[in-house]
Amino acid sequence: MNWVEHAIWWHVYPLGFAGAPIRDGDRSPAPRLRRLLNWLDYAVELGASGLLLGPIFSSASHGYDSLDQLSIDPRLGGDADFDDLVAACRRRGLRLVLDGVFSHVGADHPLLRRALAEGPDGETADLFDIDWRAPGGPRPRVFEGHGDLVRLNHAGGAAVDYTADVMRHWLARGIDGWRLDAAYSVPAEFWARVLPAVRRDYPQAWFLGEVIHGDYAEIVADSTMDTLTQYELWKAIWSSLTDPNFFELDWNLTRHNTFLDSFTPQTFIGNHDVTRIASRIGAEGAVTALAILMTVGGIPSIYYGDEQGFTGVKEERFGGDDAVRPAYPEDPSGLAPWGAPVLRAHQQLIGLRRRHPWLVTARTESLHLENARYTYRASAADGAAHLDVEIDLEAERRVVIRDAAGEVLWSQEKL
Repeated sequence: MNWVEHAIWWHVYPLGFAGAPIRDGDRSPAPRLRRLLNWLDYAVELGASGLLLGPIFSSASHGYDSLDQLSIDPRLGGDADFDDLVAACRRRGLRLVLDGVFSHVGADHPLLRRALAEGPDGETADLFDIDWRAPGGPRPRVFEGHGDLVRLNHAGGAAVDYTADVMRHWLARGIDGWRLDAAYSVPAEFWARVLPAVRRDYPQAWFLGEVIHGDYAEIVADSTMDTLTQYELWKAIWSSLTDPNFFELDWNLTRHNTFLDSFTPQTFIGNHDVTRIASRIGAEGAVTALAILMTVGGIPSIYYGDEQGFTGVKEERFGGDDAVRPAYPEDPSGLAPWGAPVLRAHQQLIGLRRRHPWLVTARTESLHLENARYTYRASAADGAAHLDVEIDLEAERRVVIRDAAGEVLWSQEKL
C-alpha cells in the first residue's frame, strides 16, 4: 500500500474555520491560518492521517474566485504561516492536500484585467475563454452563470502551463496533492495534459477531481486523475437512511464495486457544498452513515464539524453556504460538550477502519435486504478477511459490525 491507501482526511474550509470575513467585515491581513496549528493534535486524535483543505489562496470573497493562486489569502496570513503549517503537519505525520481552482478565476484577477486591456493579441489573451467579437465588446465566458467567475481557456496551452506552474509551486512547498475544484466542468483532455507533466516532477502527488455526475471510471481514465468524489454513494447513504430504503444503498454499493475495479473513489458523507449529514438525518443517523462510510471501499474524508454533530443547511441563495462553513473555536477546549458522543463514535469507527486497512479496496455483497433492514459483507479484495455490517431501522436504530469469527467489533449506542 502507498500513503494514499492509508489516507483518512479531515476536510476543512479554512476561511470559514478561521472566522475570516467572506464578503463583508474587516479584510485587513491577519494570520488566521495559524488557528489550524491548534487543531492538528485533534485531527490526529480523531484518527485522520491528513488535512484536505479548501481554498487558501488570495481571492475576492469565498476562495473560489481567486486573484492569485501563488499567494496565501491575506485574510489567512502569508508564506511563513503556511510553511509553519506544513512543518507542523509533517511532525505529526499528517499529509496535506490543497484545493486548486483551475476551472475559473475571479473576475478581478489581474491577468484577466490585463488580457482585456491588451486585446486578443496580448500575451495573456489565450489564458481565458473570451469572445472577442461579442456585441458591445469582449465577453468572458463565466462559470455556471456566475458573472464574477471567469473561465480559463482549457483548449489553449497557456491554461495548461498556468495550472501546472501553480501545482508545482505548492508541491515544492511541501504539499502532497490537489483537489481539483469543478473538475467535472473541465474537459478530461485538459487534465490529461496537465497531470502527467506535474507527476514527472512529483510522482507521489495525488489528484482528486470534484465530479458529481457521469461515467466515473471513464472520467478517471481519460483525465489521468487518481480519483474523484463519489457523490452517488453520498446521496445513497443519506437517502436510504432517510426513507428508509436500503435497496437504493445496495444498488449503489454494487455500482461502487465496479468503480473499485478501476480506481479507488474518494468517499464522504459531508463537505463544504452540501447540507450537514446531521441536519438531514439527526446525530444518531449521522453516526449510522459514518458506520457505512467506514466499512466500504474508498478513501474517506470527514468534514470538519460532522465529527461534532454540527448542523447546517445549504441554501440556494447568495451566502447560502455560510451555515455549512462555520468558524471553529481557537482550540479544542472551546468545543461544546454535547459533541463528545459523536466525536467518540467517529474515533471508534475510524480506529476500526485503520485496524483493517484492506477496507480501502473492500467489495460489498448483500446478505440480507429489506427497506429498513440491511446486512452487507465487506470483503478484502483477496478474500482473506471480511466484516459483516448489520443495520436495523425497523424499531430502534441498531448497527452491529462483526468480524469473520462473529465477534462484535462495534455497535451503535444511543447518543
